[in-house]
Amino acid sequence: MAKDNSTTEEILKKLFVSESSKYGDKYIEHLLEQYKIYINAAEKISDRRQITNDFFLALNSGLVALLGFIATKTAQNETMLLLALASIAGITMCYFWYRIIASYKGLNDAKYKVVHMIEARLPLALYDTEWEMLGRGNDKEKYWPFSHIELKVPWIFIIIYAALLLSALPWTYILKFFCF
Repeated sequence: MAKDNSTTEEILKKLFVSESSKYGDKYIEHLLEQYKIYINAAEKISDRRQITNDFFLALNSGLVALLGFIATKTAQNETMLLLALASIAGITMCYFWYRIIASYKGLNDAKYKVVHMIEARLPLALYDTEWEMLGRGNDKEKYWPFSHIELKVPWIFIIIYAALLLSALPWTYILKFFCF
């Protein structure tokens, strides 16, 4: 616990580089202006995250549709190779999607911790109070953070691609190889 407190103190020292008494008359005005800019930046991260999700969802939907089309229009041996290659590409793409979402989540988590620290010096702590009322994301009856659901979507596609990959593998040759 002491380590957490010293870390919080170090972060507060980094965040509040000037005391109001040393800064001057415009301290509160500048603090509020920076707070507004920072809240806007946090909202833009959420917007970029949604655009990223839309992009990857469309890309995966298109790839799955293309695989379905290919499976009905090509010869079996060609289909198996294409399914295998596309599945590997899909799994890779979904892993990167997952990592990007996780990075955005981490960035947003940090931004809102900073917001809460700033609010500790403002007359109202709106975001921190809201977060408290929602059980800080731990009570699914009150609020289930979108990121908890959002992080599972790439894994659903990974499972689909893994199933396609497994179905495309030449199991008779693989079993013969291992069974001699």
